[in-house]
This record gives sequence, structure tokens and C-alpha cells, in this order.
Amino acid sequence: MAENNNAPVEQELNEILKVRREKLQALCDEGNDPFQKTLYDFDTYAADIKADFDKFDGKTVKIAGRIMSRRVMGKASFYNVADSTCGIQLYIRRDDVGEDVYKAFKKFDIGDIVGVEGFVFQTKTGETSIHTQKIELLAKSLLPLPEKFHGLKDNDLRYRQRYVDLIMNPEVRDVFEKRSMIMREIRNYLDSKGFLEVDTPILVPIEIGASARPFKTHHNTLDMDMFLRIETELYLKRLIVGGMHRVYEVGRIFRNEGMDTKHNPEFTTIELYQAFTDYQGMMDLVEDLNKMLVKKVCGKMVIEYQGKQIDMGNWERLTMVEAVKKYAGCDYYEWATDEDARACAKEKHVEVPADATKGTVLAELFDAYVEENLIQPTFIYDYPVEISPLAKRKPSEPEFTERFEYFINATEFGNAFSELNDPIDQKARFERQVEARRLADPNCTAEVDYDFVTALEYGMPPTGGLGFGIDRLVMLLTNSASIRDVLLFPTMKPID
Repeated sequence: MAENNNAPVEQELNEILKVRREKLQALCDEGNDPFQKTLYDFDTYAADIKADFDKFDGKTVKIAGRIMSRRVMGKASFYNVADSTCGIQLYIRRDDVGEDVYKAFKKFDIGDIVGVEGFVFQTKTGETSIHTQKIELLAKSLLPLPEKFHGLKDNDLRYRQRYVDLIMNPEVRDVFEKRSMIMREIRNYLDSKGFLEVDTPILVPIEIGASARPFKTHHNTLDMDMFLRIETELYLKRLIVGGMHRVYEVGRIFRNEGMDTKHNPEFTTIELYQAFTDYQGMMDLVEDLNKMLVKKVCGKMVIEYQGKQIDMGNWERLTMVEAVKKYAGCDYYEWATDEDARACAKEKHVEVPADATKGTVLAELFDAYVEENLIQPTFIYDYPVEISPLAKRKPSEPEFTERFEYFINATEFGNAFSELNDPIDQKARFERQVEARRLADPNCTAEVDYDFVTALEYGMPPTGGLGFGIDRLVMLLTNSASIRDVLLFPTMKPID
């Protein structure tokens, strides 16, 4: 029989669990069930005390938090309690709280949640502390926290048990506080520009023809299949038609696709639409918004991301044709035919379909040669019509569309168009898109959103549209390597 190397650890854990439950039972038997406590009226946060000692020196305060460490001695003890802001040292003496209270306190465990009342002072070593006069057990921790020296380091366990991660790793909380700040500042910025925040359906009645695969569910009352949305675009543009000329939505998006450090099946985007502007107006908005965010969140324009210096105050603008010429050495305007383009792709060892058009080849060369070089903030604009079914054609070059994406650290962060508002052109593009999906997958149930076409037939003004991912933006501004680091509860494969 194989030896179980974890047996001593499991035995020790089982003993801890047993002892803690016995302590809880003893409290209940004495009529002191901590889980019956419903209110503790604390009046101060630890961070406020530490930030302004002179203001609190000698004053009585009440705080509430979790015991993170302690040194229990004979008649006096030191312990550290962490509230929602930070930890602070507390000093408790038997003579101050009484023998019975001190005896009960000595049975408290690391992880227990307590309420503390006492006066603020500094120790001989200069550490701001609270001299405890009253202490109350508010909730019992029945599971031990990870050993403090090693903390919670296993990433898989951190993501699965985010609650423990937040307890043990204060820097994790900082990431999510910054995420909240980023969201707040984006909303403030858009609201100040006259945009209206709206909500649109998450459950939609059809699978649209876009390449992203949706999650499918069933509505029992209506007895119909429905899909979790893969974008918010088409509903928001219906609102533009309806006369709501500046709208945005902070939307949860669901895509039944792969998972990696930059992708999670559900993620957060912001899409916004502004009537009477175009993709150049959206480009200016993106640059202005990002400069504001970096200054507010990071306090400087040059930030570090995973060892690279990113200058968020300097944005380059290149057409896709210019970018491919710069990094791949291929000039779109020298291709007289689609065959010339395919020959260039072959020369550059880039595989393309046998019937690939010039626009398709240009996009493939971009993916192969350009994106990896876009470390500093860069707008790539004027995309081929073949890969831009919702963007307006350029009047001067109808084989291109008024579309841009912007890249930072070789990663696409957002996508914007001068929105297509020609219902005849839109209908034809939708139908080609759905046909292509069904040819590629006979089981595909994609449909044309004819109601959206009908909306366009009522007339949509010239409109600029933009969509960008919140999660990647938070990764950038918090120097987080994985999307799972900026999602409180990322999608995980069940352990079983």
C-alpha cells in the first residue's frame, strides 16, 4: 500500500477542527453562541488611526476585525486585528478587562472575528496600538487560516477560495479597490460628456452571426431556446435610432470559448455610442479617457507592466496598411490582384485560404507580424471590409472601413467603428456572415437579426461606437499578469 505523505498534516488539521468545534460548543453551552451576535457598533477604522495618530492619541475607539496573529502571555498579550482597511496591534491586560474575560480571550483563535474597545497609544518601539479595555467575540472561525509566514501562494487555491486570498494577501484587495476606482472614474468621465448609462438584455432570443460562440439556455415559460449575449452593440445602436444619442453600458459578456491568461468565459466590457461623430472622434475619446485613468489610478503616465515600461501619455496612430508595411515589409498598394496578395503571404510563410482576398491577406499579415510589436499604446485603423461587418466603408477607399483597434503590450484593448447605418448594406453583410457560419458548421443556429435591420431602416444618424474590456484595462493598471487576478471569482474547472 502506498504511503500517504499527507497523513500527518491531515491528522493535525482534523485535530484543529475538532478543538475549534469543541470551543464553539462550550460557548453555546454557556449561552454565549457567537453566531447569535447581530450588531457591533464600531466607530473607527484601523487605517484612519494609523494615518493620523495625533488625532486619535489617547482617545477611546471601537474597531471590529479578524485576529491575524497573537502573543498570549501570562497577564498581558499582544495581538493583531485586521479590519477592512488594514491591521493594527492591540494590547490586552488581565487587570484591565478582568480575569474571566481574559481567560475567555486566551481561548480565542487566529481567524476569529472580534469587537474591541480601547484607547490609542504608541508602544516603546513607536508602533501605533490600541490598549484594549473591552473585547467581544463576534464570530468563530472553525477553519484555520493558512500559516502566516507562507501565506496563501497556490494560485489555483487563491482563485477558488478568494475569500481566504483576500484575508491573507492584502495586496489582492488593493487590486479590486483599484478596479472599483477605475469603473467609477470611467462612469464619471462618460457622464460628464453627456452619456447616459443604460441596461440592455443579457438573455437574447437569437444567436447572431458573429464568430464568437454563445452559451445556450432554455426559457421554460416561453418554451424557446435563448442565448447569453456575446455583445451589447445591437441593442445600444437601437437606442441611437430612438434618439438617445449618447449611451453606454457596463455589460457582462459571455462567450463559450477558450480560457487563458487574457480570456475568461464571462467578462466585463463597456460599449458606448455617440451620434454625429466617427471613429476619429472615438480615437480622441479613448486617448483622453486612458490618460485620465492612468493619472488618477497610477499617478504617472509611464507605468510598469510585467517588466516593461509603458508610456501611456504617447499614442501612435497607424493604418493597418502602414503597420503591415512597417513590420512585415509588404505594401498593400503594390498588390494588383488577390493572387498577388496570396503570393506575398506565401513568401512571408503565412497561411491563408486559397480564395483569400487582398483584405484577408492584409489582416493575416497583421496578426503574424505586427501585433507582437505593439508594446506602446498604438491605434491601428482602416481595417479591411472583409473582417469588419458592422463598420462603415471609407468613402475614398471602399475596400476599407472606418474602424480601429488599440493595442498596448501586444494586446488588443478595444475596438471602434464609424458605425454602419446603411440598412441595405448591413442586411447583405449579416446574410453573408450567417451563410459563412453555417457553411463552416452545419449545426450552427445563427440567424440574421432582421429587427436590427428594421431599426436601421427608420434611420440611424452617423455614429461613432467603441467597445473595450474592463478586465484587461485593470490588469494593465494594476500590473496583474492574468485575467484571473482581476476577477473576484474567475471561472474554474471543478476539482472533482
